[in-house]
Amino acid sequence: MKKSRKLIALMLTAVLALTAVLASGCGSSSGSKDDSWNYIKKRDKLIIGLDDTFAPMGFRDKNNKLVGFDIDLAKAVGKELGVKVEFKPIDWDAKEAELKSKKIDCIWNGLSATPGRQKSMSLSNKYMKNRILIMSSDQNLKIKNAKQLEKIKLGTQAGSSALEAIEKDKNYDNFKDNVKTYDDYNAALLDMKAGRIDAVAIDEVYAIYNNKSKTKLYESPYNFGADYYAVGFRKGDKALTKKVNEAIGKAVKDGTAEKISKKWFGKNMTINEGYSK
Repeated sequence: MKKSRKLIALMLTAVLALTAVLASGCGSSSGSKDDSWNYIKKRDKLIIGLDDTFAPMGFRDKNNKLVGFDIDLAKAVGKELGVKVEFKPIDWDAKEAELKSKKIDCIWNGLSATPGRQKSMSLSNKYMKNRILIMSSDQNLKIKNAKQLEKIKLGTQAGSSALEAIEKDKNYDNFKDNVKTYDDYNAALLDMKAGRIDAVAIDEVYAIYNNKSKTKLYESPYNFGADYYAVGFRKGDKALTKKVNEAIGKAVKDGTAEKISKKWFGKNMTINEGYSK
């Protein structure tokens, strides 16, 4: 009987000790507490994942230096937050895996705020309006409706918002066999130049820059609709999202974002959704 009571007492002590440990763990930084901003502040560095071929949002110039609209805006945000920014080129098709594995802190490079990403990430407020256009080097090729897509070969970037927009088109099943994907837009444009495809579905921002610096592209009347850019963070990183949002908001309100936009596009393409003036 004494042994039974002693055993029960020991078991009760063990249960109480385990409960205390679990309760302690729930209040730690490894539990439910969002320590995302403190982590960045303590490390003094925000690591940004990007596709370094996506001109003019983030790309390499003739001296192999990273430049672009998002590069300039991210640097302005880093300055406002008082932390360094580091840009890390990634496989754009694997961007969410890079984010989840914590190899990067955010995705910031013409990232479209799609419904799917709104569910899988913590997104900043939208800061730029873009459109998904159909462009061709042949000025006589004018796509006026989805029916015409059944007769042409269309290229776009794998894992891009353009591909998502194409796949959401109500007539997609009728022309899906004519859609070809590439690692980046540059590869698609080269294939179009070689005559292997007829047109490309690309972001308006890319088309504007391309027409200023490279081969002239002609826009078709038919397009795949509006597209908005945001910065993507891990789902639980609300504190970091909030701090970056505040810094972007300041850049919008004080005219910094507009100045950067005019530098790269010749006009202001930024929006102030959520950033009241």
